[in-house]
Amino acid sequence: MGLGELTGESQGPLLVLGLGNPGPNYELQRHNAGARVVALLARRLGGHLRSGRTASWTARVRSGGREVVLARPRTFMNESGVAGARLTAELRLSLDHVLVVYDDLDLKVGRLRLRRAGSPGGHNGIRSLQAHWHSQEFARVRIGIGRPPEGVDAVEYVLGQPEGEEAALLNEACERAADAVLAVAERGFESAMAEFNRDPRRTDGS
Repeated sequence: MGLGELTGESQGPLLVLGLGNPGPNYELQRHNAGARVVALLARRLGGHLRSGRTASWTARVRSGGREVVLARPRTFMNESGVAGARLTAELRLSLDHVLVVYDDLDLKVGRLRLRRAGSPGGHNGIRSLQAHWHSQEFARVRIGIGRPPEGVDAVEYVLGQPEGEEAALLNEACERAADAVLAVAERGFESAMAEFNRDPRRTDGS
């Protein structure tokens, strides 16, 4: 049973893994967009992220009749695979029950892109997950943070905190990414992909 085939209880739990770095100093950085989405979902659905045996903070909630396990690693970004592998082992979940949420330099600020699989694209968290899961066949919600300005190092950029209009766009994108996760849980991946891969600021539907 894949993410796009069934919704509801019969499909089993959906693990939503939001990537980021642990600790208050990182919370509002671009690189923590995925972790912010998981925190948003926990608040929306009445869950409380707690530390467990899986090297992650987790909360069990329900959406559209389906159990959803929200998780954010307690490891740093480049060790996300340690947390991811422990989660799937502990929950006994295959990768078609996993949805990873993370920031993406290759998308304009505020854009979302849902994909079923793919290469890391330079993202250390995704690279670590693929190494530990021995697969790139897992669904993801990518949140655009844009490319750094000329002369700004990529690492410095992703670990920076956006301001002004950029911060507003990223906040909006995180809210929409949370909506997209709920759409996956409630309606399936294909439906969510068709809705959220469109740019909401365009009027031509593309």
